[in-house]
Amino acid sequence: MTYRKRKKKTYQIKKYIPFYLMMMPALIYLFINNYMPMPGLVLAFKQYNVREGIFGSPWVGLRNFEFLFTTNDAWVITRNTILYNLAFMVFGTVCAIGAAIILNDIISKRAKKAYQTIILLPYMISIVAVAFLVNAFLATDEGFINNYIMEPLGFEPISFYMEKKYWPFLLVFLNLWKNVGYNCIFYLANLGGIDPGYYEAAALDGATRWQRFSRITLPFLNPTIITMTILAVGRIFYSDFGLFYQVPMQSGTLFPVTQTIDTYVFYGLMGGGSMGASAAAGFYQSLVGFVLVLATNIIVNKVSKENAMF
Repeated sequence: MTYRKRKKKTYQIKKYIPFYLMMMPALIYLFINNYMPMPGLVLAFKQYNVREGIFGSPWVGLRNFEFLFTTNDAWVITRNTILYNLAFMVFGTVCAIGAAIILNDIISKRAKKAYQTIILLPYMISIVAVAFLVNAFLATDEGFINNYIMEPLGFEPISFYMEKKYWPFLLVFLNLWKNVGYNCIFYLANLGGIDPGYYEAAALDGATRWQRFSRITLPFLNPTIITMTILAVGRIFYSDFGLFYQVPMQSGTLFPVTQTIDTYVFYGLMGGGSMGASAAAGFYQSLVGFVLVLATNIIVNKVSKENAMF
């Protein structure tokens, strides 16, 4: 390497030092949180003993995985986890795009910032606070719905925490209410990068609002939609633990519609389950998620290569 090339390379490294320093906290966090615990995956194949530690505990092969697959609830928890996540993906994407388009059309910058703050606020609320807020609406004796809506209209009070039929809709609604504001930020940032000249030219040609959305907005949003979908597919075997554990108030009657893999493992551990069974559940979820991300990306690569993640 010549002196000039070596000097140029040194200059480029020095030039980007501030960016490297900005990346360091996130990279350190990623390493500590995501990579340091990886040797603990062997716990999924061992009968954990505190005295002998993770690596000294005896091997049990795939016995820990029986906790998930041999139980009578295996089908129920798998069905609930997948169907809820599919509903969250579909309705969440549609609502987030709709919210982003509405915010993008607001002319006043002050009003736009105010609405962005309002729609993002639910995402910042703790799920514990959300659970108590929901209980204030749904409680049988003192809930707002029964006391101020059902009773004045002459209807019998509804025992929401004993009726399974309401909860699929309630959980989907709560997930949308809490996460749409956060998800729409990605689409709003994408909309901000679209040249207004496209819309002006389309309007001059007599294009309707739907045509402008389908022919201009949607194609520009496709890369973001595909990326968000691939990431969501990778977590389709995971669930929002707080949503499914805290909000239903651990009502056993609602388990057939609120029990997911994460809550099932938690209840199993609380009932005397082993650490190995919990590690096996996490390993299974991660492995399936990894395979699904690869499969989804391969499909996207064949359909639209430029929108694939890798």
